[in-house]
Amino acid sequence: MKMIRSFAAALAVLLLSNGVFGGDWPQILGPNRDGIATGEQLLSSWPASGPRETWKTDVGQGFAGVAVRNNLLVLFHRLGYQEIVEARNAITGAEIWRSEFACRYQSGMSSDAGPRCVPTISQKHVFVYGVNGVLRCLDLRSGDELWHVDTWQQFSAPEGYFGAGSSPVLIQDRLIVNVGGRDNAAVVAFSVNDGSTIWQSFNDTASYSSPIVAKLDGQQHVIVVTRMNTLSFDPADGRVRFQFPFGMRGPTVNGATPVVVDNHLFVSASYRVGSVWAKIEKDGSQPVPSGEDLLATQYATPVRHNGLLFAVDGRQDIGSATLKCIDPASQRVLWQEGGFDYGSLIRVNDEMLFLTFGGDLMRFKASATQFQQGQVSNVLDNTPRGYRLPALSNGRLFLRDDKTLKCLLVGESDVQ
Repeated sequence: MKMIRSFAAALAVLLLSNGVFGGDWPQILGPNRDGIATGEQLLSSWPASGPRETWKTDVGQGFAGVAVRNNLLVLFHRLGYQEIVEARNAITGAEIWRSEFACRYQSGMSSDAGPRCVPTISQKHVFVYGVNGVLRCLDLRSGDELWHVDTWQQFSAPEGYFGAGSSPVLIQDRLIVNVGGRDNAAVVAFSVNDGSTIWQSFNDTASYSSPIVAKLDGQQHVIVVTRMNTLSFDPADGRVRFQFPFGMRGPTVNGATPVVVDNHLFVSASYRVGSVWAKIEKDGSQPVPSGEDLLATQYATPVRHNGLLFAVDGRQDIGSATLKCIDPASQRVLWQEGGFDYGSLIRVNDEMLFLTFGGDLMRFKASATQFQQGQVSNVLDNTPRGYRLPALSNGRLFLRDDKTLKCLLVGESDVQ
């Protein structure tokens, strides 16, 4: 492993110790894995040309978005036969450390051979899950590798259509991974300390949906969508609390992250799968399938607000997409607006940011009654453009296409 450090360790210490920040984005879909930004306030308007670009840098292959904690940004991408983890100053873009790891994976379904999983940043560590199924723990301040596990080899997991693509979730002293291994190893909990296996559970292959942690009625659930099922695991021992079928055989994927609304769970997929709204009980669930009419989203996770869900309906590779506001409890579409490119959503207070595959950034009100569009700006130059998940931290929106990572000032920030 080749290590390159372009800034003194003191800079990293300063970044990690300063306590005056907007909301962090330390993992996929933000602080709570739900696409909701905390501690953020959008600017009332952007310049006519779009949000101000504060810095940009070249990037390699990969579908992974970035993670940000305390103004330290972690980028995971690939150049040649190396998967690269970079820590950068989120305000200036300056590199702090860089770690490289050999990777020879090639996809049979995509020309892109880079990592798909968003990094997870804790107080002391960075966790990355490579496209080839290798799970790594790095020291946050230095980038030094502390341990790694080849999950595909250890648990005889198939690589799937696009390689490993489910971002692990951290809960206390364990990292829970949608491995898809054989012999009761669909989901595996690894020790943060040394990468050893704490538990493994269930039989199914992996999906491209990322697990979430939810506390309901005093119980913690790790909710995972696998290739053909939705399940809740007890994070302590891997016991299955509930499960219901979810998925479709053939060339299909489950890509959206599950969403918890009060004491209910919502999951959705395209490929004739549709959606399920399930009441979560102490050790069970009551799933209500709703087919594709309510929502059938390929990978964009619906975002909740006041008990409703705002979502992107459709697929990136077929036709156009539709923005929807749905009431999952009554199984009703409250409004819909079609004719868009597919894309991803972030909620900031009562406003939504919509980044499309075509590189447009739109803001619209999180209204229950009608679609209220605000400003639209084209913010990405290269194609394919905007299917990597964006991140929002301290007023800055981080987004990337095939060649470039950009930082745009979209909200109020303690550093202009």
